[in-house]
Amino acid sequence: MTQAKQRFLSFDEYLSYDDGTENLYELFNGELIEVPPESGFNVEIATFLLIQFASILGYQRVRGHGLELEVRGEPKNLYPDFAIIQEEHIQLLRHRNTIRLSMAPPLLVVEVVSPGDLQRDRDYIAKRMQYQDREIPEYWIVDPQLESILVLTLAGDRYIESGSFQRSDALQSPQFGTLHFIPAQIFAAAR
Repeated sequence: MTQAKQRFLSFDEYLSYDDGTENLYELFNGELIEVPPESGFNVEIATFLLIQFASILGYQRVRGHGLELEVRGEPKNLYPDFAIIQEEHIQLLRHRNTIRLSMAPPLLVVEVVSPGDLQRDRDYIAKRMQYQDREIPEYWIVDPQLESILVLTLAGDRYIESGSFQRSDALQSPQFGTLHFIPAQIFAAAR
């Protein structure tokens, strides 16, 4: 059995690490923290979005939970539940599905809120700040408990609310316009 290395001095050192598994890790204070599997409900929501956007943009521009995003602060990397990448990322991500700080940000990241106050705070506060710092143009917080989708848009160096969408609201994306699905379909797909 391979032992996980305890400390990494840089993100580059972390990127060269391979423990021979398919495990996902967040790098926090130089230490590896294994990312637990997502709930089936969250995966179903992210998959629904992936299918919808793949039909609009093509399969190469949409990424599920496996996309790793280098960020500033701790942890040093995040795995959004869903993302839309830029055209230039397609070739850059062929070897490793990691968007580095030196690369352009994805166009959209989506987090599906897991139950619990800690997860809620991470998605609504901590990740919002990290994605904002990464200058990601659009960030969606999909909240199954509230059955709502909060759409945030980067204005200058801050996110502003573009809209909060529930049930049968016409879902609007600042970058992709009016979408042909509504929040109720997203949450129904995962039931």
